[in-house]
Amino acid sequence: MRIRSLAVILACTLAPMPVLAQAAGVVEKPAALVADGVPAIPATLAAETRPYMEFRTAGFAGWNAADRSMLISTRFGNTAQIHRVAMPMGAREQLSFEVEPVGGRWSPAGDVLVVSKDRGGDEFFQLYTLANGRLTLLTDGGRSRNSFGAWSQDGRLIGYSSTRRNGRDSDLYVMDPRDPSTARMVAEVSGGGWSIADFSPDGRTALVVQGIQVTKSNLHALDLASGRMTPIGDHSLPIAFGGAAFAPDGTLWVTSDQDSDFQRLGRIDMATGVFTAVSTEPRWDVEDFDIAEDGSFIAYSINEAGSTRLRLLDPASGRVRAVDSLPAGIAGGLDIAPWGEIGLTFSSARSASDAFSIDPRTLAVTRWTRSETGGLDVTRNVEPELIEVASFDGEPVSGFLYRPDPARFPGPRPLIVNIHGGPEGQSRPGFLGRNNYLINELGVAIFFPNVRGSTGYGKRFVSLDNGPGLRENSVRDIGAYLDRLGADPAIDAARIAVTGGSYGGYMCYAGAIHYGDRLRGANCVVAISNFVTFLENTEAYRRDLRRVEYGDERDPSQRARLIEISPMTRVNEINIPLMVVTGCNDPRVPASEADQMIAAVRANGGSAWHLLGQDEGHGFAKKVNQDYQFWASLLFWRETLLSAD
Repeated sequence: MRIRSLAVILACTLAPMPVLAQAAGVVEKPAALVADGVPAIPATLAAETRPYMEFRTAGFAGWNAADRSMLISTRFGNTAQIHRVAMPMGAREQLSFEVEPVGGRWSPAGDVLVVSKDRGGDEFFQLYTLANGRLTLLTDGGRSRNSFGAWSQDGRLIGYSSTRRNGRDSDLYVMDPRDPSTARMVAEVSGGGWSIADFSPDGRTALVVQGIQVTKSNLHALDLASGRMTPIGDHSLPIAFGGAAFAPDGTLWVTSDQDSDFQRLGRIDMATGVFTAVSTEPRWDVEDFDIAEDGSFIAYSINEAGSTRLRLLDPASGRVRAVDSLPAGIAGGLDIAPWGEIGLTFSSARSASDAFSIDPRTLAVTRWTRSETGGLDVTRNVEPELIEVASFDGEPVSGFLYRPDPARFPGPRPLIVNIHGGPEGQSRPGFLGRNNYLINELGVAIFFPNVRGSTGYGKRFVSLDNGPGLRENSVRDIGAYLDRLGADPAIDAARIAVTGGSYGGYMCYAGAIHYGDRLRGANCVVAISNFVTFLENTEAYRRDLRRVEYGDERDPSQRARLIEISPMTRVNEINIPLMVVTGCNDPRVPASEADQMIAAVRANGGSAWHLLGQDEGHGFAKKVNQDYQFWASLLFWRETLLSAD
């Protein structure tokens, strides 16, 4: 059960009041935002930044076999909804019209569209069918978290996980979505990391993945008639599977780090568990793959130092072809249409996320959407520079630095260090959206570090921060970056600030404590402030998964160490201005984490702005709230990082 202060309870339970008329010359605050200590936003600031706020993205979400159209996710109103695109560069026909963001997937025949939606960012997702703009509820309506897994290959069933039994364990279900009464539990499990990844071609077996941590997961074969779960491979081994799917002939393909520091694509024998690697890239992860409906080829992507490299594999001959016609950037969401076309999402520093396809015969790339970027010339956006540093213990760490145009902004420039969440995440060279305003118009450099514990650099590297004893080593990596960047003649070492979200928010607080004498301010978003209260109050279905990464607060020695390294323990050492952004409905990092930090900083006489989203969860998803958050952040940077003091 979560423990919340009275202030948080009142702020998060009182209905948003209608916005009152505000003084001329300031931006009207969205009704669901509580701006505590945040100055009013000047209308002139909104006008200056407007083009940078009006970019869109389009994410490829699958094919419709019935009419060969593409399903995409994009936003024309306040939230991302699903749309149909009938042809390359065709009109985006909106299919869902909800207040909350919606994602979906067509059945193999294209006759049923199953979608997922939560409420206010609470991540208690419910499943629905969508037809004629109307949703039909398939799950229990809000009491549980339901995660879509896969369609059976004949399109008769969906597999999904649900916490409906006890709110904690992700039991496995199947259902014919045409008739919700057919829903039945096929496996009662323990833990929150279970999912149905695929169905065998004959529909009798479900492929089940049990996620334990980023470096450990287990595969099972689930007999749908008997409910018998059979382990695939030796579950005592420290192996992680990044993806798993059946080929038409019943062969099971997976990405696995067995006998390797990186994820490789290969086959696994379901009876013996023997994994045979097929991909030959020695250093980088195979991060995504899909198998053609006729089994003639497999498309897979490689995460090479943050950029995507796409390959096509002929399983029969082993021949691999490189898709070199795709520009440098980030691609994901691979899905091969029944007729062979490969769909994907692509983005880069100079391209907002858009939907593309690739012809597997010619390898020609076709663009399906061109998202608006507020009328701005995206070729002005800078490409990032890879920065590599030896940390305090000699461990190599790296990150991406976006420098302003030196011709327009000569001399040393202010810098924001923006730390990703996870911690099992990775900063990659994609489109920066609103942040391009900071670089292009204010001349602020932005650095995105990949501290130890980041994904994309092998399972050894991702494990270097595990547990309370190693946690602060990732914070020490930030010190190494500050040493390197502070010595850069194009960076103003006296004007550096830090920001980050989720685990990056913890790093933001920790940076303010450990390196406050080198920083001008800290903008910390949905941040962990006390590891013990975080673990005690995060939602039950994810608590054990987080204990594996951070430590177990029930163990007295680990609890003591978790308290020792928590920012709340050293909050009196935060002597720089702080901005905190929180979502009331956050199931991951409860709003109480921000509340206790802000109260303590202010009690010590420090400065803390607080922006609270009453209709948001783990980060703001609604455009009006995102815009206001960005404007508030700009005011914060103007008063701290960009001030003359």
